[in-house]
Amino acid sequence: VQLQASGGGLVQAGGSLRLSCAASGRTFSSYCMGWFRQVPGKERELVAAINWSGGRSRTYYPDSVEGRFTISRDNAKNTVYLQMNSLKPEDTAVYYCAATLATTLPLGSPEYDYWGQGTLVTVSS
Repeated sequence: VQLQASGGGLVQAGGSLRLSCAASGRTFSSYCMGWFRQVPGKERELVAAINWSGGRSRTYYPDSVEGRFTISRDNAKNTVYLQMNSLKPEDTAVYYCAATLATTLPLGSPEYDYWGQGTLVTVSS
């Protein structure tokens, strides 16, 4: 699976951005997709994950983004999205999309096998 992330940029605090991640391959629905972020000197942090099982999806968000970020997927387009609202300066990071062949909802970065190239999100105060 190859992943191509896009949509990062500069936004003022309180603003919104939508990230997209396009995946190659024909079995996209078999993959759990995640969005991670990383700032220099810190570990990569999961900000959202979405699986697909039995014709429906489940999602996960940590407390730091719950209610502000929304992950969604379009299996027909092999794409996962991250809608980010009410952005804060502390959301500034490089955001990565990731995939793992699973119908569960893995939460740790080592559990993801495929990674996109990262897209920079900068939130100014």
